[in-house]
This record gives sequence, structure tokens and C-alpha cells, in this order.
Amino acid sequence: MSDNKTIEQNDSRHELRELVHSQLELLLAQNNLEGAKTLLIPVQPVDIAEAIEYLPDSEQAIAFRLLDKNKAIYVYEHLETTVQQALIEDFKRQEVLDIVGNMSPDDRVQLFDELPSEVVSRILAELSPEERQATNLLLGYEEDTAGRIMTPEYVAFPSNLTIGEVLSQLRAKAKVSELIYYIYVLDDASHLVGVVSLRDLVINPQDSILEEIMSKDIVYVKTNLDQEEVARLIQRYDFLAIPVVDRELRLVGVVTVDDVIDIIQAEATEDIYALSALSADGDNYFQMNIFAVAKKRVTWLLVLLVTNSFTGTIIGAQEDILAEVTVLAAFIPLLIDSGGNIGTQSSTVVIRGISTDEVRDLGVGKVIYREGVAGLILGVVLGLITMVWAYLLPQTEKNVNISFTVGVSLICISFLASIAGSALPFLFKRLGLDPALMSGPFITTAVDVLGVLIYFNVARVMLGF
Repeated sequence: MSDNKTIEQNDSRHELRELVHSQLELLLAQNNLEGAKTLLIPVQPVDIAEAIEYLPDSEQAIAFRLLDKNKAIYVYEHLETTVQQALIEDFKRQEVLDIVGNMSPDDRVQLFDELPSEVVSRILAELSPEERQATNLLLGYEEDTAGRIMTPEYVAFPSNLTIGEVLSQLRAKAKVSELIYYIYVLDDASHLVGVVSLRDLVINPQDSILEEIMSKDIVYVKTNLDQEEVARLIQRYDFLAIPVVDRELRLVGVVTVDDVIDIIQAEATEDIYALSALSADGDNYFQMNIFAVAKKRVTWLLVLLVTNSFTGTIIGAQEDILAEVTVLAAFIPLLIDSGGNIGTQSSTVVIRGISTDEVRDLGVGKVIYREGVAGLILGVVLGLITMVWAYLLPQTEKNVNISFTVGVSLICISFLASIAGSALPFLFKRLGLDPALMSGPFITTAVDVLGVLIYFNVARVMLGF
């Protein structure tokens, strides 16, 4: 029942977004700005952002300016990067400061990463000293690390304060903090020594000292840790946030779960594109210019075009056997396509296992062994079926040798495709290359070449050439 209710709620939210978008576009076309402003008042910021994104470019800034300042900040943070850039270029100086100056530091840095350097410099110069310092702190860390995605807006107190003293100060600090569910405890040198949940503050006596109730078993990350590892830790421990410390273990920020969700989605999208030798570079693929889309695809397609020419060369070198047994050519697509599919399946599960760290306990050798056995089983099943099918085809004239050639070839190809599909991701990772981006095209090419070689060598043995 709960699943059905969730589906109904999601459908309802989708219908609401569609309604808001259509009505907003209609009101703007009629120049009814007051009506459009009234329409947006009860709508959630994320839904407003989506409605604005699908408006014509000329109307996006108009719709955004209808929002009050506080709501506009939240809406802006939910907009696609390309829309954020377009609005920045359209804004006047004070509008830029009102929006960008009030964004959370991590969201502001994410925006700055996409803007031209001269625009970033101009905006930084206009920010308050405090906001400029917080932004420069994050910009100083490498991209895709914990330091780059953290927010320096957190709540922390000395360990010698009582709960009553903490609660009396918490309201003021909460106004400038992105997260108050965790209270971090520091020593005199700002080292992270403990953490207290908001629940702990509520259920313990007010005269209790933080040092007495804090948890000293702290899970933290360092500023240079890769953002994917940060996401895994938050997912593993079901945290709402994780503290970030510098080399001296001083607390410098926190990474919140909302940023982790964005990271997981972005990394999953990147891996899916990479499996087909595509790269979106963090952009919304379906909002990119069509020529940019073609440019991103053409490079790998040219590489595959050149490497796949080896398959044609090998087939061309088999003229003698093909001239005598022309029916062999009919089975080439079946064999290499089957091998390619099996290799892709193996590479997909291994790449996913590498991404989620599920293969760490098994080790490289066991993973490749498991996939090799699976490929062999699949090859035997498919090979036997194909053998019978080939024997019954009228073109083969019930030639047992041809049937065995096709069946044995498929068994060998399936086994080697599984080995290649599982081994190549580990190899490319060891070489410092993206396993997803490199494995997809290379597996396809390797299986095609190996499949044709295996097929014709088996045929020469079985048919006496």
C-alpha cells in the first residue's frame, strides 16, 4: 500500500509541475506578471526551478524576478548550471549580489566552477569579506574532493560547555548554519574530539557537559578525499552529514546528504554515458547544443571505426575457406554479437562493483574467475542451442562439422568475452584510466577481433582446411 501511495504522490507532483509550467508560460505570454507572481507563491522552490528551466530563454529572467528575495535564493540553487549562467549575465550588479551573496558557500563554489573566470573575479570582489573568505577557502581545494563540496557553515562548541549553555547559543548559530542536527565538539585548538546529536541535547539534563555525553567514535573525512568516497561513507553509515578535517584534524566543514545525492546521481550518469563511450562533462545531455553532442560522440566513434577495421581485415584474409564453405559467413554476426553482449554484461557488473566497492572483499582474481565460469556456462548453453539450430538449417545440409564449428566457437568466444569483460575494467583502473569509459569500446572491439579469429581457426580444424 505504501508503494502505491508513493507512486500516486509522485504522479500528483508531476502533474502539479506540468500545471505550473503551462500556466506560468501562458501568464507570461499574456504579460500578466501579477498573476504569474501569485501563481508561484505556494509552489516549492524545486518545482519553480523546473518550470523556469522549460520556459523560453527570453522569459526565464522575467519569471525569476517575480520571486521574493528569500525564495529566489533557494530557487536559484536548484536551477541547471546553464540557466544559472544565463541569469547571471542578465542580472544587474545588485541582483547578482542579492542572490549569489546569500547562497550557501558550497553551492556558490559549484556555480563559480562553471562561470568564466572574469565573471567569478568580479563577483568575488563584490562579496562581503566573510563570504569571500568562505568561498576562497573552498575554491582552494581540488575539484571533486571533500574540501571542494563541503560547507563551512556548521555548529560547533567547546567540550566544557553544558547542554543549557549550548541550547542558549544554538538558536543564534542555527541562523547561519546549513545543518544543526549534529553538534560538533572541539578542543581549544579546534580539533574535532566528539559529536552530539540534537536528540542527545534534548534527552539529557541541561547541566550535563558536552564532554560527558558526546560520542568519541567519530567518522570523518579529510579535505583531499575523493567525493565518491565521501558519498560512500555517508551512505554506509546513514549520516545526514559528515565532518571534514584538515591535516591537523581541525574541523573545517561538513558535507551534507543533499550534496551527496547530487554526487551519486552525477557519478552514476557519468558511468552510464561512459559505458557507451560518451561524456557529458556534468552537463544536462538533453539541453546541450546538438553540434556539441555530435562532437562528444564522434571521437570515440572514429577510434572504434579504425579498430573495427581489423575485423574486416581478418575476414578478408579468410577468402579460401569462405569460397569453399560460404555458409560460414552467415554465422559471423551471431557469434560476435553474442560475445559482445556477454562481454558487456561482465564489464557492467564489474564496473558497478568497482564503483560501489562491492568487489573489494572478493579480490580481482576471484571476480575474474567467477565471470569466466559464468561465461563458460553461458557458452555451453548457447553453444548447444546454436549447434542444433545450425544443424537443422537447410543451408548447412545437416553438416555436423559446421554445426560443431559454430557451437564450439560460441563456447570459446563466450568464455573469453567474460574474461575480457571482467579483466579490462581492473586493468584500466590500475593504469589510472576511467574503467567505464575505456572498457565499453575496448571490449566490443576485442571481442569482435577475437571472435572472428577463434571462429575461423576452429572452422579450419573442424573442416580440414
